[in-house]
Amino acid sequence: MAAAAEVWQLVGAAAATLLAAALVAAALGRQRQRRRRGAPVEGIPAPEDGCAVADGAGSAAVDGPTDVIIVGAGVAGSALAYTLGKDGRRVHVIERDLTEPDRIVGELLQPGGYLKLMELGLQDCVDEIDAQRVLGYALFKDGKNTKLSYPLEKFHSDVAGRSFHNGRFIQRMREKAASLPNVQLEQGTVTSLLEENGTVKGVQYKIKSGEELKAYAPLTIVCDGCFSNLRRALCSPKVEVPSCFVGLVLENCELPHANHGHVILANPSPILFYPISSTEVRCLVDVPGQKVPSIASGEMTNYLKTVVAPQIPPQIYDSFIAAIDKGSIRTMPNRSMPAAPHPTPGALLMGDAFNMRHPLTGGGMTVALSDIVVLRNLIKPLRNLHDASALCKYLESFYTLRKPVASTINTLAGALYKVFSSSPDKARDEMRQACFDYLSLGGVCSNGPIALLSGLNPRPLSLVAHFFAVAIFGVGRLMLPLPSPKRMWTGARLISGACGIIFPIIKAEGVRQMFFPATVPAYYRAPPEAEF
Repeated sequence: MAAAAEVWQLVGAAAATLLAAALVAAALGRQRQRRRRGAPVEGIPAPEDGCAVADGAGSAAVDGPTDVIIVGAGVAGSALAYTLGKDGRRVHVIERDLTEPDRIVGELLQPGGYLKLMELGLQDCVDEIDAQRVLGYALFKDGKNTKLSYPLEKFHSDVAGRSFHNGRFIQRMREKAASLPNVQLEQGTVTSLLEENGTVKGVQYKIKSGEELKAYAPLTIVCDGCFSNLRRALCSPKVEVPSCFVGLVLENCELPHANHGHVILANPSPILFYPISSTEVRCLVDVPGQKVPSIASGEMTNYLKTVVAPQIPPQIYDSFIAAIDKGSIRTMPNRSMPAAPHPTPGALLMGDAFNMRHPLTGGGMTVALSDIVVLRNLIKPLRNLHDASALCKYLESFYTLRKPVASTINTLAGALYKVFSSSPDKARDEMRQACFDYLSLGGVCSNGPIALLSGLNPRPLSLVAHFFAVAIFGVGRLMLPLPSPKRMWTGARLISGACGIIFPIIKAEGVRQMFFPATVPAYYRAPPEAEF
C-alpha cells in the first residue's frame, strides 16, 4: 500500500506537469490552424392503420401564430417542445413517425442527464416504463473485474442513472409535450427549410396523404436525429463511423452486479450489458469499422459464438447464447460528429442532428438535455422572436455556453473507446491495462473518471488530468522494478499515443470554447431587449 501511495504521488505530480504542457500544446495547435411497440400513449391518438395519427393530425392545433417549429420528436425534440411550451411559447412539432420507436441505442440515461431531466420537470417520464436504476459500472478484463459506483452521496436519493426501452421513454416525453395546450404535435416528413434572403422562415413538409404543407415561425429548431437530412443547410457535418453496435436482448438474465452497467474489455473492442427492464438485459457488441458480419448468411451468428461468447463472463454466457439462437440480432452504426454550426437567422440545430459522439459512454441524452437547459435559459427573457438577425447573433452564445459540458462528454466518449479497444501495439495495450488498473485503485482514481462519465462533474480540465494520470500511471508501471531501454521506449510511445488519442478530439471540439469559454465574446452576449 505504501508503494502504491508513493506511485500515486508521483503520478499526481507528473500529471499536473503534463496537464499544463498538454493544454499549451493544444492551444498552440489551434492557433496554427484556426413503452411497447404500437401501444397508445395518453395525450397522443392511438395508431390508425399502423400510423400513430391520422394524416397530418396530432394534438390540437395551437391558437395564434406559432413561435417555434421543432422538426423531430425524439428525446431532444420532445423535451424541447415541453420546455418551451411550459414557458408559454406556441410550439409546432413535426415528427416523421409518431409510433413508438424501436432502437438499440439511447437506452441509458446517466445521472447527470437525470439531473437535467429534473431541472426540466420531466423526471416522471422514466416512471411507468419499467425503467431500471443504474448505480454505476462493472469493468471486466482478462477474468478480473472492478465495480465503479457513481458518486451520488451528495445528491437526493432519487438521483441515479436510468436504463429503459428507448421507445417507451420517448413516448412518455411526447405525451408530456402534447399535454400542453400550446404544443401541437403533428405527423409529417419535413422535406426542406423555407428560406428568404438567407433567413429561415419555416418548413415544408409532407403528410401521409402525400399533401405538401408549409408551416411558418420566427424560429425553427431542427432535431431530426442522426440521419438528419436538413443538417447540411445549418452546419458543416463531418460524420465518422468508427464502429457498429450489434444488439441483442437477453431475457431473465442476472448480471454479476445488479443495477450496474457492465463493460467487458474484449478483443477487438468493448462489449456492453445493461438492464432495460425488470426481465431484459441489453447486450451491445462493438464491431470496429463500418462493415459487420452478415446476419442473413449466418456469419454474424458464427462470429458471436466463436469470437465474442468466449469472452463473456460465465454468469451470463448461457443467456447470451440463447439470445443468439433466438435470432433477434440487430445492428446500428456508431456515429461521431463534432458540432460545426453555421449560425443561420431563423434556425438552430440540436440533438444528434447537431452533435454526436461514440455511444460507448451513454452520454448522448445528457448532452441533449443539457443543451436544452442552456437554450431555455437564453430564450426565456425574450418577449418575442421575430427579429431573426438579432436573435441569431444573440443565440451564438448557445454554442459557447454548451461547450464545457458537451465537449467533456464528447471527448471522454471518443478517448475511452480508443483506449478500451484492443491493439497489437504494445504501448496501446499497456494504456488499456493501465486504465483498468487505475480505475481499480478506487478513491479519487475511480470517483473522478466516473463523475466525468456520469455527467455529474463534466469539467474539461478534470478530464485531461485523469487521462494523462492514467498514461503516467502506465509509464510508472513499466519503470518498476527497474527500467530498461525497451520499457522506456514503450513508455515514451504510451505517452505519445495518449496525446495522439485525446488532442485530435479536443482540437475538433475547439480548445478555446472547451477550456476558456469566458474568452469568447459571444459568452457575454446579453438579450437584445431593445429589439424584442
